[in-house]
Amino acid sequence: MNLKALAYKLREDTVDLIRAGKAGHIGGDMSVMEILTELYFDQMHISPENMDSPDRDLFVMSKGHSVEAYYSVLAEKGFFPKEQLHKEFSKFGSKFIGHPNNKLPGIEMNSGSLGHGLPVCVGMAKAGKMDDRSYRVYTVMGDGELAEGSVWEGAMAASHYKLDNLCAVVDRNRLQISGGTEEVMAHDDLHERFRSFGWYVIDVADGNNIDELKAAFEEAKTVKGKPTVLIANTVKGKGSPIMENKAAWHHKVPTDEEYTQIMKDLEQAKEAAE
Repeated sequence: MNLKALAYKLREDTVDLIRAGKAGHIGGDMSVMEILTELYFDQMHISPENMDSPDRDLFVMSKGHSVEAYYSVLAEKGFFPKEQLHKEFSKFGSKFIGHPNNKLPGIEMNSGSLGHGLPVCVGMAKAGKMDDRSYRVYTVMGDGELAEGSVWEGAMAASHYKLDNLCAVVDRNRLQISGGTEEVMAHDDLHERFRSFGWYVIDVADGNNIDELKAAFEEAKTVKGKPTVLIANTVKGKGSPIMENKAAWHHKVPTDEEYTQIMKDLEQAKEAAE
């Protein structure tokens, strides 16, 4: 399977989903897509067939506002029909709400209140150690989310308990709803900060590159005695110059004119990857 092309196809699905639901955090959806694609179609032992197995790999979308990308990936994986998703997303009474909902198949926990994903994953990883399970635990956080103190409480605990079955990913797109992360709440040297909390740190120079992500996740599996974090340097709004690196596209529904250009850009990128 060509995951590079698939990531752009899933971007197209996500833009269509946002248009259908008339809402969505489109910028972060675009930046995180290769991370989710590599995890679900190459790295994680999880599928509709084994989603109730106690040894399935576990995933939490801590930056839950990027749910549209997450839903698109889960639909492509077969957890629920794509047609149902696009018909019901963001509609009154629907289970396809604007943040991950564990009443839907394949979703382990409700998320969206930022800073909760990593602490919950610490518990999941610790339980796996206690029960001698083979599963790994993954979470994706936004870089703006790292201003939450609960992230660092979780980071301390993960290191203390030597949770080498835990892998966190930071979607480092350097933008959040109110502007650049370094202006809103600077991270200084994020790599050194995680190291100081006892984590093994892998820098992914291009977090929108499937090959680099694959190598990083494979390296993480070899780490023993400590948790791992991937600092994935991504582009917010990746895939179309209309959206890229623009804070205004944190939450936005494209106009008809913008939609036409975005889909053209994404189709060209997909063809180039095929």
